[in-house]
Amino acid sequence: MNLLMIPLIGLPALAVLYLLMIMPRMAGKPDTAPFQKWLYAHRGLHSNEPAQRGEDMAPENSLRAFRRAVEAGFGIEMDVQMTKDHIPVVFHDFTLKRICGREGKVCDYTYEELRQFPLCGSDQRIPKFKDVLSCVDGKVPLIVELKIEAADLSVCPAADGLLAEYKGLYCIESFNPLGLFWYRMHRRGVVRGQLAEAFLRDKKFSGILYFVLQNLVFNWLTKPDFIAYNHRHYDMLSRRLCRKLYHNMAAAWTIKSQEQLEQARKHFDLFIFDSFVPSC
Repeated sequence: MNLLMIPLIGLPALAVLYLLMIMPRMAGKPDTAPFQKWLYAHRGLHSNEPAQRGEDMAPENSLRAFRRAVEAGFGIEMDVQMTKDHIPVVFHDFTLKRICGREGKVCDYTYEELRQFPLCGSDQRIPKFKDVLSCVDGKVPLIVELKIEAADLSVCPAADGLLAEYKGLYCIESFNPLGLFWYRMHRRGVVRGQLAEAFLRDKKFSGILYFVLQNLVFNWLTKPDFIAYNHRHYDMLSRRLCRKLYHNMAAAWTIKSQEQLEQARKHFDLFIFDSFVPSC
């Protein structure tokens, strides 16, 4: 074979391999259309700042923030992780410092110990996932982010055990592809989404793993039903191909103004907002 022919054969083969690796779920897809009729309050309709006179403070991922989102008619995005005594709770950071002013991680404490720590100095506490589901009670759809460190997948069966009994509309998402793979293996009918962003662009992360994650190369393994991407990085090729070529639902996080929302409508189908209340 002429050596000049090798690149001519190899490059198309690599392109086909790339398209196969980023391909989301194509067969047996659950219906994602009901999720697209809503705007989603990021960690509830919340504010971590001190409340105005006569108002009650509603910190992120608190029951009060979730009740306010329901009352305002917004869907809710929330975060679920495990306590030391294996209770699923709703809290974003793995560490407690930013929101509770305490050292250590959520998984270092039992639920009863965590109940002693106020959220942002308010009267609100870290809620059980079970109590959040009871609070929302199917009134609005939920996007449940599974917080997974490394390969500890204990949150998947624990959260799923509660969601299996839940009557409302919900989907799950995670930055960790292993969480989506667990759902692919155990709960194929549940809508699952891959969270990502252009990790290397902002130089917050480095290395081959983050290159793979930002380019959605694990899609061949996880087969997501939607891609939830940082709205600022809408131009990433793999994300655009998933939406345009494979007609995969595209979720935008986290929109922080009405102007950003209008711009994101050109590139995404579902919108998670924070720091403002959308007018439509």
